[in-house]
Amino acid sequence: MRINDWLTIEDADLDEKFIRASGPGGQNVNKLETAVQLRFNAAYCPALPEPARARLLKLAGSKLSKDGAITISAQRFRTQDRNRADARERLKQLILQALIPPPPPRKATKPSYGSQLRRLEGKKVRGTIKAMRNTKPDHD
Repeated sequence: MRINDWLTIEDADLDEKFIRASGPGGQNVNKLETAVQLRFNAAYCPALPEPARARLLKLAGSKLSKDGAITISAQRFRTQDRNRADARERLKQLILQALIPPPPPRKATKPSYGSQLRRLEGKKVRGTIKAMRNTKPDHD
């Protein structure tokens, strides 16, 4: 399975199991095994770089089993082929998302002296406006 220009997952690393789909579908749902469970052992895949593997395992969430395998179930379509393609596409999107490196850490900076003065001046102006609202006029 081709992920991008430089990353390809071997078909031997993918395990597909066809099961009966649940939900509506009439007699078709009771007779045919159209749903797909795609299992990918991400923890032991040699094609994935180590940082991307760690991000993938984190992104997988509830799809991740204890042994490091990602299981994706697909049953949106009525045919095995379309469900199979859907499961593979969802796995591909998950891997592509894991390949994006995290943004660099934010550098802590201090506000400039001028920006601090402008902030305090704005607070004073706003405070005087609010204070003027509270003054009660003299009724003689």
